[in-house]
Amino acid sequence: MLKNISFANPDFFWLFLLLPLAIVWYIFKQKEQIASLRISSIKGFSHTGILPKLKPGLFLLRLLALGAIIVAMARPQTEDISTRTKTTKGIDIVMAIDVSSSMLARDLKPNRLAALKEVAANFIEKRPNDRIGLVVYAGEGYTKTPITTDKSIVLNALAEITYGQLEDGTAIGMGLATSVNRLKESTAKSKIIILLTDGVNNSGFIEPQTASNLAIEFGIKTYTIGLGTNGNALSPIAYNADGSFRYGMRQVEIDEELLKDIAKATGGRYFRATDNESLEEIYDEINKLEKTEVEEFKYYRYEEKFRPWILLAGALLILEWILRNTLFRSFV
Repeated sequence: MLKNISFANPDFFWLFLLLPLAIVWYIFKQKEQIASLRISSIKGFSHTGILPKLKPGLFLLRLLALGAIIVAMARPQTEDISTRTKTTKGIDIVMAIDVSSSMLARDLKPNRLAALKEVAANFIEKRPNDRIGLVVYAGEGYTKTPITTDKSIVLNALAEITYGQLEDGTAIGMGLATSVNRLKESTAKSKIIILLTDGVNNSGFIEPQTASNLAIEFGIKTYTIGLGTNGNALSPIAYNADGSFRYGMRQVEIDEELLKDIAKATGGRYFRATDNESLEEIYDEINKLEKTEVEEFKYYRYEEKFRPWILLAGALLILEWILRNTLFRSFV
């Protein structure tokens, strides 16, 4: 009866201190009402039965009724809390992902692209109130998913990203310009691009500097991430006869100066990820830097539960009155 119950007036529980006093008073009163007589033998008296021994049970019923009344006065109630969140100032995010062949390098486990997809999925799940879109690029770029609040669509699209969907190459300018195009008409409080690459711009008909200027014009902040270890990495270098990649050690080349310039010019930051852990830390850092303002409304609904206690107290008092005036009438 008391499961998941709170009390509106818990101070009434202090009244339970009166119950021990009532017990002491009852014992004292009973001693005053019982007369004693000394005789040499009680053989001549008939057995009076068990009812006199049960008479204190009437007082116990009154105590239980009083306890139930005290609980009712404390107003037991259940509390149902419902919440509703409202995004007051949301953020529109486009994640631009390099899908060139070098993203299959195995300096991150199991490879760069797979590691990125796992970390990016965690990042998306941590942004429930923002609109997120995906752009993929290699020798050219295209929109994989327009910005949307439906995270299941974005996560499914992210899982489907593989190498081979685009002509090989690294068109950083194309990836950035395509991302800007997705955000230029956004009315969000903040518009950001997270652009990741592991190479040097070598493809596409839009220069990175031109795309950066477009981002500045439309007020879009760009965080850039250079992915890859320092030095050499086990990377695809040729095709085998069966069409699979042959791997060998290759120098990691990332145009860090370009990525730093893009980030600085647009008000973002440049990061370097050399392993799975640092890549995850970078996305966590971006998650902290870009906070969404959310209002949370809580609604409380209380349901009073004192009535069963009143009914219990009434039932106990009625039972005590019936027993007092029937079975125990001659002993009262």
